[in-house]
Amino acid sequence: MIDLNSIVESFQTIFSIQILLIILLGSALGIIIGALPGLGPTVGTTLMLPIAFDMPTIPAIILLISIYVTAEYGGSITAILISTPGTTAATATVEDGYPLTLKGEPGKALGASLVGSTIGGIMTSFVLLIFAIPLMKFALKFGPTEYFALGFFGLSLVASLSGKSILKGLLMAIFGLLLATVGIDHITGYSRFTFDSVFLYDGISLLPALMGLYAVSEIIIMFLSGENKMIREMKEKMNNQFIKLKEVISLLPVIFQSGIIGAIVGVLPGAGGSIGSWIAYDQSKRIAKDREEYGKGALSGVAAPETANNATVGGALVPLLSLGIPGSPTTAVLLGALIFHGVSTGPDLIQKDPVLFYGIVLSMLVTSVFIFVLGYTLKNIWIKIIKLPNMVIAPIILAIAVIGTYSINNMMFDVYVMLIFGIIGFFLRKFDFPLAPIVLALVLGEIMESNFRRALMISDGSWLIFFTKPISLILILIAVMSFMTPIFKKIYAMFNSNKEISN
Repeated sequence: MIDLNSIVESFQTIFSIQILLIILLGSALGIIIGALPGLGPTVGTTLMLPIAFDMPTIPAIILLISIYVTAEYGGSITAILISTPGTTAATATVEDGYPLTLKGEPGKALGASLVGSTIGGIMTSFVLLIFAIPLMKFALKFGPTEYFALGFFGLSLVASLSGKSILKGLLMAIFGLLLATVGIDHITGYSRFTFDSVFLYDGISLLPALMGLYAVSEIIIMFLSGENKMIREMKEKMNNQFIKLKEVISLLPVIFQSGIIGAIVGVLPGAGGSIGSWIAYDQSKRIAKDREEYGKGALSGVAAPETANNATVGGALVPLLSLGIPGSPTTAVLLGALIFHGVSTGPDLIQKDPVLFYGIVLSMLVTSVFIFVLGYTLKNIWIKIIKLPNMVIAPIILAIAVIGTYSINNMMFDVYVMLIFGIIGFFLRKFDFPLAPIVLALVLGEIMESNFRRALMISDGSWLIFFTKPISLILILIAVMSFMTPIFKKIYAMFNSNKEISN
């Protein structure tokens, strides 16, 4: 039950000058950290822990929360402008964000991301306030079978992310799944496809692979194409026009749907913004008015993943605050800060420390507003940067990618992986192979495999376990429908075209 007195007290605390300045500082830092590849919310909150330990409880936690929320938005800036996702959750944003930049409309792409992130943050604040306990009870029903079914559902999106050729998309998904098997087998402890290299024991790191596939491949294209007449004209026509109100209104159905998806996926430990953003991206195609523009520069294709990955933040805080269970690396950092400050998380948190709980909710609302203010204020600066010549931008992107990739584990091996994937990504793009299915399979591969094998161990090898659990069965059926629908549409279109020719 909502405690109005505690909400009023939290309101007075949050809207003090000191706390508002802390949220503003955290928001600015979060956007910068999110935009720099290799950092992201986990690194950002970790770097601020020493400062948070020396602060009082409420300001410390609010500082970390504001960085967490805004870093998810910050990842979209470089994803849209230079095809370099600042966070793994922003990978889906590249699919339509960067094509909009190439069309000369980076302002609209940044606007769609900004509006989606703001509304997603506001939505997830209310989700945390009203549905924390019910959503936690729902998440507790997820076991190995349900997590495998969720991964299978995510992988079914390959059909709609494959562009013109579903076969090419499937081949890329299989390639991604093979890459996900590299490393130590978490069930048996045996090494697989490591070639006796200790650097591959943990598998292929996702971020170096992403940096290579998207950023380095784009750099190679820039160097090879140079600054030809078409590119110069595109940059001259590039405008900073912000998204219009009527466009925002047309995006609202997609945004609200994506916010709900993000909040639900965020509650599930281990799922995170990457899965939420891809699911939201795919599902938005079903209701978006500009669905035909997906992959070419659809505004809803930017708004959907950005709404979802911001909405996962509130969802991820549900198991942390309700049960004391961190469902992601960033929430694990937050748990450490809470424990240091003597806060006991769990079902009784709302009763024991209601001011802190409602303070977190209110701070997320304020941070979402600050995202919009800062994002709108700085958008012209970002756009001016990408108007620089390619021969200036390409080395800058490469330097950011190398530094960001190296900073993950402080190893040159990750940089080599990034460069190899950059060459692979260049040739794949040259022959029109989609990159998104590789990323999706890399994200979902380990989740699917480990939970598939755990489920079979529980059932003594019987596959029926996946069809006897209601949630698992529903997800699998939806996955099959999601996969088959684009195929049936293509067959239907071919049948109609042949019929017209014969007539």
